[in-house]
Amino acid sequence: MTMTIDIQPAPKKRKAVLLAITVLFILAGLAWGIWYYLVGSTRIKTDNAYVGGNLVTVSSQVAGSVIDIAADETQMVQAGADLIKLDPTDAQVALNQAAARLGTAVRQQRERYLNVDPLRAVVDERQVMLKAAQTDLARRLPLAADHTVSGEDIAHARQAVDNARAALEVAQKQLDAAQGAIAGVKPELHPSVLAAKADYIQAWLATRRNAIVAPVSGYVAKRSVQVGSHITPGAPLLSIVPLDQLWVDANFKESELRDIRVGQPAIIEADMYGGKVQFHGKVMGLSAGTGSAFSLLPAQNASGNWIKVVQRLPVRIALDPKELAAHPLRVGLSATVDIDITEQRGGALGTLAPPAHYATTALTQPMQEAQVAADAIIARNLAK
Repeated sequence: MTMTIDIQPAPKKRKAVLLAITVLFILAGLAWGIWYYLVGSTRIKTDNAYVGGNLVTVSSQVAGSVIDIAADETQMVQAGADLIKLDPTDAQVALNQAAARLGTAVRQQRERYLNVDPLRAVVDERQVMLKAAQTDLARRLPLAADHTVSGEDIAHARQAVDNARAALEVAQKQLDAAQGAIAGVKPELHPSVLAAKADYIQAWLATRRNAIVAPVSGYVAKRSVQVGSHITPGAPLLSIVPLDQLWVDANFKESELRDIRVGQPAIIEADMYGGKVQFHGKVMGLSAGTGSAFSLLPAQNASGNWIKVVQRLPVRIALDPKELAAHPLRVGLSATVDIDITEQRGGALGTLAPPAHYATTALTQPMQEAQVAADAIIARNLAK
């Protein structure tokens, strides 16, 4: 005997399942719509973001051979700390030569000033000689009428007056030239002395610059200099990265830039820490051009094989210094940036004040010491 069982679901049960699924999809769509309207439409997010910072290149201001290196990769250095020392021999020799040239210039000017009085005495002497010659001629002229004095004697007397007058003119011009070379200035303020003094100060600075110091506080990176290397001014030796001066460059698509404004808050998640750590920042400004516009070989979009590529524009995000100190970042790390675009009062082209003023006093030299040393050389060579 064979039995058959009908296992088809009841129509009512099937309809209930389909209705439940439909309602679920409707609720999901409604929830997504509400989320997008309240949250999604007010935020723009990208994972094409990287940490940026200042890479301070350290170079030498003078030429020389490296004899000591006091810092290496990853080490923290303070502003003003000695990093590299150069052989001071050549600089010291140049300083001694500059001191000798300064002393020579002072003595030459001193001699010029002293030569004025002898030249003035020569002028006085020439005036006396001219007066004597004129007196002699005046005494002889009346005697020539009665032929007491010959015409030849009168001619000789006239020639003596002319010679005395010419000698006086030469002496006067020499005196004028000597006085013109020193008029209006003291020996220590003469241009030639000041030029030699400037050369001495330059040589003095060169001796101080044999010690290459850190311009800012930060971590050493990209050290390329080695002991024994002969370096030239301006050649990069190493870099210093101040990790308290970092920001994030978020590269947004051009279609996402319309609502981005300066000052809008942003949440940054670095891949180094993941979602466990969030950095809070603000939009500092938008770049003046896309990455392709500033590339070494910009794209030639006027060609016949043009293909449209969506461009990205860097948007700079300032970080909170306290959060950055608590969770240090490194230049070049990847990050995700989420900007809240609700606030639209900021400008699209303006910028906020930078988080720090980039300046250094570590390279300032004590010029007063150089001035005192130069003045001492001048005083020694002016002394009688």
